[in-house]
Amino acid sequence: MNVFLLYLLLLKATVSAFSGMTVIPVMRDELVVKRHAITDDQLNTAIVIGRSTPGPNGLHVVCVGFFAAGYPGALAGLLALVTPALLAIPILRLLHAHREGRRMRSAIHAVVIASVGLMVGTAYDLSASALNSPAAWGVAAAALVVLVASRLDTVWVIAAAALAMLAISFFLPGLPV
Repeated sequence: MNVFLLYLLLLKATVSAFSGMTVIPVMRDELVVKRHAITDDQLNTAIVIGRSTPGPNGLHVVCVGFFAAGYPGALAGLLALVTPALLAIPILRLLHAHREGRRMRSAIHAVVIASVGLMVGTAYDLSASALNSPAAWGVAAAALVVLVASRLDTVWVIAAAALAMLAISFFLPGLPV
């Protein structure tokens, strides 16, 4: 894949999203569905790597770039990740005067609602490749209960789910995972 095009696509995702995980629907649509540059499994792997490693929120953008175009793609992902932050300072300075306006608050609420809808839809699409057995569904359900019922960090829940799947495949080798 052309690295400059990859940068533009990842930049589109990072500019149109306002937190780390909200870039996933845009990246999936552009790189998995439309261009077939990566697979759903690679996107899932990038999300896990991004969530389980220390560093900035949104590190999965760099991983997606790597999966799409190797090390040059990872560099494109890194540049796409930092570009909005560098542009945000002058833009926020301009918008500071209008922050209390009714239109501005309405626009922010609309963006939040749209982001939640995109994340729910993408989670549904990604679950098709990740939840392919009863064991995976059980571990996912248990992880969801733990996330909802506790304040445990997501990284620990992902690690516990991964260990549970490894234990199931090791101790119950006949059970599909």
